[in-house]
Amino acid sequence: MICVVDYGAGNLHSVHKALQHLGADAVVSSDADDIERAQKVVFPGVGAFGRAVSSINRLGLADVLRDVIDRGRPFLGICLGLQLLFESSEEKPGARGLAALDGQVRRFSEKLKVPHLGWNIVRPTAASPLWRGIPDDGYYYFAHSYYIAPQRPEIVVGESEYPAAFPAAIQRGSLFGLQFHPEKSQKLGLAVLRNFIELKNENYSRD
Repeated sequence: MICVVDYGAGNLHSVHKALQHLGADAVVSSDADDIERAQKVVFPGVGAFGRAVSSINRLGLADVLRDVIDRGRPFLGICLGLQLLFESSEEKPGARGLAALDGQVRRFSEKLKVPHLGWNIVRPTAASPLWRGIPDDGYYYFAHSYYIAPQRPEIVVGESEYPAAFPAAIQRGSLFGLQFHPEKSQKLGLAVLRNFIELKNENYSRD
């Protein structure tokens, strides 16, 4: 079973629908027990970093999310869900993310139009099971004003440009993250989600 975490940050039902379309047994839940029992966890989100942190803490989900990640359960953060895996964000100084990954979330230059919205190329930069059977330089759908800046650049497995390169996909062991929205990225996005659904233990080689 895959648990899609509901912490009030939207975008849940389109992700849930995409997973079900691919044949996954998926539920949407804010219950810590459901997250704990799930074989895989999907952590989507749109909206503001600070508000999301407050919601996660109010629901008492921070510890169970960190525990699932620490125990190596396959975990996929999407858009804001990816950003919340880091320590902090320039969007809300003082708000503490899950800190499962070292680094912060930064805002695109004020010279750029934000949000970065629409279709853009993602170039794989390292091998990952997420890219299995997927052609390089495919187009995916983005909607964000902030981007991740990991302290460990080796976790980056895909990049996009706006206009400078920024991380679009990460992997550390069984922890994955996507800045783009796979559920809105048509055929290629569904292929990425299918690869996550089909993950086996031997895939978790990137730490």
